[in-house]
Parts: sequence; C-alpha cells; structure tokens
Amino acid sequence: MAAEIPDNMRFKLFLLTLVLLTSSLVNAQDASFSQYYGNPLYLNPALAGTKICPRLTLNYRNQWPSIPASFVTYSAAFDQYIDAVSGGVGIMVMSENMADGILTNTQASAIYSFRLNLSKNLTMNAGFQGTYIQNKLNWNKLIFEDQLISGYDVTLPLPPTQESPPDKLNIGLIDFSAGLLFGYNERLYGGIAAQHLTQPDNSFYSNGDSNLEMKLTVHAGALIDVRDGLRSGDVEDLSISPNFMYQQQGKFHQLNLGMYLNIYPFVIGTWFRHNFENPDAVIALIGFQQEKFKIGYSYDYTVSRLTNDTGGAHEVSLAWQFDCGQKTIKHKAIKCPRF
Repeated sequence: MAAEIPDNMRFKLFLLTLVLLTSSLVNAQDASFSQYYGNPLYLNPALAGTKICPRLTLNYRNQWPSIPASFVTYSAAFDQYIDAVSGGVGIMVMSENMADGILTNTQASAIYSFRLNLSKNLTMNAGFQGTYIQNKLNWNKLIFEDQLISGYDVTLPLPPTQESPPDKLNIGLIDFSAGLLFGYNERLYGGIAAQHLTQPDNSFYSNGDSNLEMKLTVHAGALIDVRDGLRSGDVEDLSISPNFMYQQQGKFHQLNLGMYLNIYPFVIGTWFRHNFENPDAVIALIGFQQEKFKIGYSYDYTVSRLTNDTGGAHEVSLAWQFDCGQKTIKHKAIKCPRF
C-alpha cells in the first residue's frame, strides 16, 4: 500500500491537475478583490486620475488561508491627473503567489485616462491600459504519484518523477485593456471596462489552447448624504453609498451587491457576492479614513459548497492622497468610494 499523502501534498496534486487543465483545456480567470474600489486601476483603467491629486494604493489579499498553500495577491499602484496630457496617468504592479509558489503571476501596467467634461455636471473618462504579464510554474515543487512509493517516508527527499514538464515553465504576454467612467456632479458614478482585449495565449504547452478570455466589468453607485440626500462631497460626516459590480469572464459570472456606511472617520460595509452558479460569500468591511489617508480590512465568509472550512479570505487596502502642490486644479474629482 502506498504511503499516506499529507494534506498539503494532496492540495499540490490537486493544483497540478488544475494547472495542466488550465494550460490545455480551459481558460484562466483573473484575481478578484473584494475591496474593488480600494484597487481602482485594477477595476477600471478609466479610474486613473479621478482623484486629480497624486494617489498611491496598496492591496493585499489572502484567499483560503485554512487550505495548505493558499492564494496570496499583492498590488501597488500610483496615479494622478496631469493637465498637459488632459487626463490621468498611472502605473500598477501586481503579483499572485499560488500554492506556496508553485504557480506565480506578475503583472506591470501603464495606464492613460483621457478626461472629457460633457456638461457642467457630467464628466467622462476613457482609459487605456497596456500590461506585461509573466506566468511561472515551479516544476520542482510539484509532487507526483510515482514519487510516493509504498512504505516511503514522505518527510525524506522524494525520488525523481517520470513525468515530463510542459514545453514552457515561463510565459511572457502582452495584454491590453480599456474602460469608460462617468461621474455626475460628484454624486453618481458608473463605468464599464474590458480587460484582455487581444486574449493572449496563456498555455504552458506549445500546442495548448488557453487564452486569457476577455473580462467585462460593469460597476456603479451613488454617494448619499443622510441629512441632505445626493450632494457634492468626498468624505461626509454621515453618508451611505450603495453600489454594485458585475463581472463576466468566459463562463464565469459574478455579481457584488452592497453598501458603505460612512460615519466619519470610520467606514463599515457589507456585500453579497454571487457567482450565479452558486452563492459565493458574504463580505464585511471596516475602514478608517482621513482626507489624505485610508486603511481598510475586509473578510469574506464563504457560503458556497466549499463552506468556510477554507478560511474565507482576508484583504487589506491602504491609500495615500498627496497634495497637488501650489497649482490650482480646474477639474472636479469623480467621487467613487475609497474601499
């Protein structure tokens, strides 16, 4: 009888199956952030420069921490509005570490968002994004069935496998995205984005067929002062912000519905994420914000068939809003949420 496989090795074997299937049969899906407005350039390239003054955002997500070798994602972005180019510019880097480094994804993006005032109260941004993506498979970390021989102590170095690695262990891709964003009188906001316009090949095999399918995102919401209703402003003493986000990538569909409650300087929020095929998670957020700084923490409680044995997901976002300097800014910000 073969030696018993520890839980972390079972998970690595399971991940390998997913990797090989993804490389040859199915198409990959993007990482998803619960605090999607806390990572604005990842949500929609048209959000670059919407705060006018320079902005730095940092994001961390740890998904399914109770499963050995979880999925961890890091993101950092900087953007600002520049009069000379009539729009916002931004840069973004993101890294995903899956199953203790068995599979990693690194992205670097440059973004431009043209701004157009359609009327006194209505503003439109049109964003364009170019991205370099690198995927790496660490073949040496994988464990195969032929390495787990009968009576073998799995805590010792394992014998070599007879399995052959894929043709490529390192993939480089060029990708493009675009988006539109509308803001009305600093009160209502909404946008649409299309990522992976060219649907580049993401397969580790030369004869594979694993394109990054186009991802479509629609998002919208409102900022409502509890005392005065819809009004201009960014951080009110007491306000609510209902919002939704819908995403579709291949056969995957996701809808987030929820609301922020701002009780300055604190923010609390809750959402329900539904993947259409099955309910996914209830999300709770708590945040602290000042005019120039914000920090938020959210937790995803899994309600799907996986149950919360996965440990849900932990997410942290930080942002700094820098001064514009002595130059007078002619444009109004598009006031989307900060988390």
